[in-house]
Amino acid sequence: MKYIIFFLIFFYPLNILASSKEEIKNKLKVTNNISFKFTQKIGKETEEGECVIFYPKKILCKYDDIYNKVLVSNGRSLLINSKKISNYLRYNLKDTPLNLILDKKFLLEKLEQVEIVHENDETFSFEITHNNNLFNIFFDKNNYEIKGWTTTDIYQNRVETKLFNIKSNIMIDEKIFRVQNYIN
Repeated sequence: MKYIIFFLIFFYPLNILASSKEEIKNKLKVTNNISFKFTQKIGKETEEGECVIFYPKKILCKYDDIYNKVLVSNGRSLLINSKKISNYLRYNLKDTPLNLILDKKFLLEKLEQVEIVHENDETFSFEITHNNNLFNIFFDKNNYEIKGWTTTDIYQNRVETKLFNIKSNIMIDEKIFRVQNYIN
């Protein structure tokens, strides 16, 4: 009897985390796009807004600020524009952490390789190290939706992004990801 109790106590949590990892992978596989509201903390500054992600590698975020900040990627370029800056900022998407976060295939491959899935009251999370960059990706414990991530931006700032009001697989007009639409 002691052995059964030991087995249940020792191995049961491992089975839960392993099955949670499979649930996360299954949910991610069937997710083509998501829309959400977000809170993003960079250093001591907090920003909020709404985004749409269309896999692979497309994103449009509109920030709730007086400058009408916009972040958009067409899958190759990442553009940031607002009334605060005189000229837009354009980056090669592959040079940014978003390149990996917006790549569902990459996330699935990394999830397959990860041995440790962390758990707290609300989320499961796992760490990805890629090209000397560390990412933490968070998934909802109840429905396995992506809930956020932490990264380091190109200026070496820690960026924490939390998602809420998430909707999956909605109708999206891909024209919204045209970078040219957001150049002033």
